[in-house]
Amino acid sequence: MTPHQISLVQNSWRLLRDVDPAKVGDLFYSKLFLDHPELRPMFPEDMRGQHLKLLSMLNVVVARLDHLDDLANDIAALARRHVAYGVKNEHYTSVGGALLWTLERGLGTDWTGDVAEAWTTCYGVLSGAMMGATENAEVPS
Repeated sequence: MTPHQISLVQNSWRLLRDVDPAKVGDLFYSKLFLDHPELRPMFPEDMRGQHLKLLSMLNVVVARLDHLDDLANDIAALARRHVAYGVKNEHYTSVGGALLWTLERGLGTDWTGDVAEAWTTCYGVLSGAMMGATENAEVPS
């Protein structure tokens, strides 16, 4: 990511990070499960904790975008946990779509072409790192 893209992601996230995690998480997961109902069984019945985990992870990653290498071990561990939950590489596309959709709704007029490109790049870097960390840990289908 370029320094400008990092700045766009961080500045746009500041507009959402203090929103109730239940609202942001509910919007994200509702979109994900509407578009991909087959993913719903991978999550707990009560999603409140999941909403907090999602927002907490986003807060950490966005805050450290300029030093993502420092988070490499944490990202790899997160990726391995996701494999244990049944996540496959193709699921990252679905999650990315729901995330970008949620950000667009949440940011409204602050969602510009440059912001969309920056977030798309950001998610690509993160999901690429997660998939790379699990190349040899895939659960057989």
